[in-house]
Amino acid sequence: MKSLIALMVILPILCGLLLNLLHKKDRTIKILALTVAIILPIIPLIASYGVYYFGGYPPIAENPTIAKYLPAYITGSYLAKFHPAITYIFNSAQRIFILILGIVAFLAIFTSLNEVKKPSGVYSFLMFMATAAVTAIVLADDIFNLYVFFEIAAISQAGIILFSNIKGSYKMALRYLFLGGVAAPMLLLGVALLLGAVGSVNISDMIFTMKKGLIDPGNPIFLTAAGLIIFGWLYGSGLPPFHTIKSGLYSKALPHAASLIQAFSVFTLVALGVIILRLFYYIPVVRWAIIIFSIAAMALGISMAIMQTDFKRLIGFLAVGELGYIGIGLGLGTTMSITAGLFQAVNEALATACLFLGFGTILYQTGTSEIDKLGGLLKYKPGVAGLMILAGFIMAGIPPFNVFQSKLMLIESAISAGFPELAIIMILLSIVTFMTFMKAYYSIYLKPEPRGLEVKAERIPSSTIFSMIILLVICTILGILPQLATSQFGSITHGLLML
Repeated sequence: MKSLIALMVILPILCGLLLNLLHKKDRTIKILALTVAIILPIIPLIASYGVYYFGGYPPIAENPTIAKYLPAYITGSYLAKFHPAITYIFNSAQRIFILILGIVAFLAIFTSLNEVKKPSGVYSFLMFMATAAVTAIVLADDIFNLYVFFEIAAISQAGIILFSNIKGSYKMALRYLFLGGVAAPMLLLGVALLLGAVGSVNISDMIFTMKKGLIDPGNPIFLTAAGLIIFGWLYGSGLPPFHTIKSGLYSKALPHAASLIQAFSVFTLVALGVIILRLFYYIPVVRWAIIIFSIAAMALGISMAIMQTDFKRLIGFLAVGELGYIGIGLGLGTTMSITAGLFQAVNEALATACLFLGFGTILYQTGTSEIDKLGGLLKYKPGVAGLMILAGFIMAGIPPFNVFQSKLMLIESAISAGFPELAIIMILLSIVTFMTFMKAYYSIYLKPEPRGLEVKAERIPSSTIFSMIILLVICTILGILPQLATSQFGSITHGLLML
């Protein structure tokens, strides 16, 4: 069943390409897109753990015909670790990340088929391509392969924004691509420096050479590469200084697309963050950089959210702020903190997706996202209002839901690591997040309905309500039984702490 590891990437790519050719056949597009979307979260559940060499090529050590042409320094035990092919690693942590990404992708695609009046094969192609790219980033043990899919993910997300046809979407997509034109080459330069220093782009090979003393991890080349790769990581995940452009992407996307793009940001942050720790764990300044940028994301995200009058931008900035909790868990570098950070990533992808879908129902009812123009919506759709407040409770870390569990673990891990100040910061910012959400909720649902507000009587698509309920149920289950997720992260935490 190891062949299913490659299928996690290949299937959505093939589906996307086929959908792109079927752009005028609406019924076929719906059937094909929904069928593959259902399969996406199933594959990681049935795939076997292991290492997959793309194309089936084994390590060079097992191929003497090739091995005899290797340089003399690649010998002995190091030769046994040298991998010439694109390598994917699939273990318990990757399983839950790709499972959650698949669930969010399925719900986003399922919702899009009902929200978009005329299904577009091109639009579905972009969503599937971005999903495949982020899946590859999560699986990759080859840093150049990771860079290639990093670029594909960025371009696909820009295309999704362009398709939304919302005022300002073209400008926002071009800004995102322009910044990517700076960040991506810097990431590639970091990859090139590592290749020059180690002679391989395989991450496990790089780590092996450092452990054997063949490469000094504290030399200037490694420090420069670390800075360049961290810069690309900040861009891909939406941490400062890219928090404004990332929140802008959310505001210019259709609600289901915003939920999916946020999941892309979360799992890109996790995958690249783990790779940065694997490669540069020996350099303390790297972990401190992760913590500092994460704190900045939390503070700036919430500060900017407070000032917003558009609820889409408000949720976008809150989503950016929540990413900081993940970074703090990774940066602290303890068993508990890394587990808590990875758990927070899973929870963040689920909770924020629910919020974006929920606020999309407001657009159905009113056609506006300006908070000052809204009010009194509780009487029109009390059930949806109830789902929305539950989603807000989850994101703010109210018990007994999943985000409460991961934030509590993060607070405890900060105290255990000797940084009670970080614990206090996380508690205070969680309170401010809750207050910010409740202020927006009051303005939209509870305050008197303003004059001139036209509330449409049309029914909110059942697919949106279904998706919200599914996400809330998963959040509740993980809140009651957090070990369903936390028990899956041992492979990553053990691997990082054994470096």
